[in-house]
Amino acid sequence: MTDGKRRKGLMAASALLGGVMMLSACSGSDDAAAGGGDTSQAKADEAAAQKTSEADITVTPKDGSTNASINNSGIVKVTKGTLTDVKVTTESGTAVTGALTADKTSWKPSSQLERATTYKVTATAEDSKGRAAHENASFTTVAPSNSFIGNFTPDDGTTVGVGMPVSINFDKAITNKAAVQKGVTVNSSSGQEVVCHWFGNQRMDCRPQDYWKAGSTVTMKLALDGVEGANGVYGVQQKTVTFHIGRNQVSTVDAKTKQMTITQDGKVIKTIPISAGAPDHTTYEGQMVISEKFKQTRMNGATVGFTDDDGKGEYDIKDVPHAMRLTTSGTFVHGNYWGAKSVFGNENTSHGCVGLSDTKGANDPNTPAAWFYNHSIVGDVVVVKNTGDKTVAPDNGLNGWNMDWAQWKAGSAV
Repeated sequence: MTDGKRRKGLMAASALLGGVMMLSACSGSDDAAAGGGDTSQAKADEAAAQKTSEADITVTPKDGSTNASINNSGIVKVTKGTLTDVKVTTESGTAVTGALTADKTSWKPSSQLERATTYKVTATAEDSKGRAAHENASFTTVAPSNSFIGNFTPDDGTTVGVGMPVSINFDKAITNKAAVQKGVTVNSSSGQEVVCHWFGNQRMDCRPQDYWKAGSTVTMKLALDGVEGANGVYGVQQKTVTFHIGRNQVSTVDAKTKQMTITQDGKVIKTIPISAGAPDHTTYEGQMVISEKFKQTRMNGATVGFTDDDGKGEYDIKDVPHAMRLTTSGTFVHGNYWGAKSVFGNENTSHGCVGLSDTKGANDPNTPAAWFYNHSIVGDVVVVKNTGDKTVAPDNGLNGWNMDWAQWKAGSAV
């Protein structure tokens, strides 16, 4: 080998050795500390670190999360810096609108996310020296098959009668009842104790021992987001509902005297002649709550089991006026224009409903049925007695008042 070739070979070997030493230094070797290594790369790494932004971006939930909340996901925060750009989109590219806090340290979606959807997050922030930091993440929200919701009554902002319970019907069977019940709080401005009671695995009603205090305000908070209601099935609701209690109106139907007495705040304001269920179709007894109101509605006997030999309904009236529902099974207080005026106050002739004198079309405000309809609200109590029938089941409508307080509390899961 010539001197020139020998020198080139030594240079190549030296370069290769230097490369090995640099790789080893990155993996934590102590060769440099022993005095045998080139520290140029370490100095370069240190210089690069000094140029890195101090801004620290975090995305909730973590990258790759599944079954993510539709209320608390897509949230971007930064420490030691401010956010300069945040984009959250679905896989198809649909943008999610959001809001940045005044100090530009946090961003969150403006509305609830969709279920069973994958979202991508791209965020940029700057530290005090203007150095940029970037973060990317993706997550998938909980699917309907892995989540549950509770359909509730009454609605937010409504005014209801003193008998109106909070009633929640879940769209899936709940096995972790205690966990779900703990996620629902109901409080009244009256200070009344409120207890929830389970009817089966999908319905929970909440009420005080006695009727709500007139004029009070009731607040229900649903903190069910992420609560496991059954194995692998999680809640998605996070909201506050407030409703108001109106005047205390309780109406008592006496099938024996065939009169209905209406009281407000304990004082009798009107007495109306009625016609309750006939002897072979008696009306349920007990405390019932008006759950729906219809100025006119159709009533077909076939839907509640009253059929003739041909299987047709024993009655089918398409314009029943001033109808107010008392039970899920079909008990109403309603106007009656087809019966003789003489039956009201004198005979019980219905198929189980409580009938009041009325006119066809529901446009005459001077009839007893129109008066009662116009003076009633959802949540008012109607007490029916002396019919000879059994007491209505507590879960047939919003009628949990027919269960004593000890029984009611025994149905709580907490």
